[in-house]
Amino acid sequence: MRTVSQQTIEIVKSTAPALEKHGVAITTRMYERLFENAEVKAMFDQAAQRSGEQPKRLAGAILAYAKNIDKLQALGPAVQRMVARHVDTGVKAEHYPLVAEALLPAIRDVLGDAATDEVLGAWGEAYWMLADILIAAEAQAYAENAAA
Repeated sequence: MRTVSQQTIEIVKSTAPALEKHGVAITTRMYERLFENAEVKAMFDQAAQRSGEQPKRLAGAILAYAKNIDKLQALGPAVQRMVARHVDTGVKAEHYPLVAEALLPAIRDVLGDAATDEVLGAWGEAYWMLADILIAAEAQAYAENAAA
């Protein structure tokens, strides 16, 4: 399981105000990038995309993560909901790099010069720390479902 440095934690936490203001723009742009892959796009409820519900939900999750990256136990119920949703929709470990490749450039697209290499590096580390947690929990859920 990856961990992040104190510096990464501080950088990620410092982005919370920008995420509060621009989070939906970032996630909307991320989905535009992600959905260039038709197979991935097919995994998503497009009505929730069109209504803006999904970008708004993800923006809220990212903001909560930014605010709580130093106290992940506070995110337990949210992580459990995410894992359940991911298992329901067939998300697998191989999808996480695709999201990273869409999310990090979307942050730069929306925040411009404020998304320095240092900020994107910190968010890259933070993303993979959370991804590791989700991937492990999803693998366990898939195994439990297969055994049931």
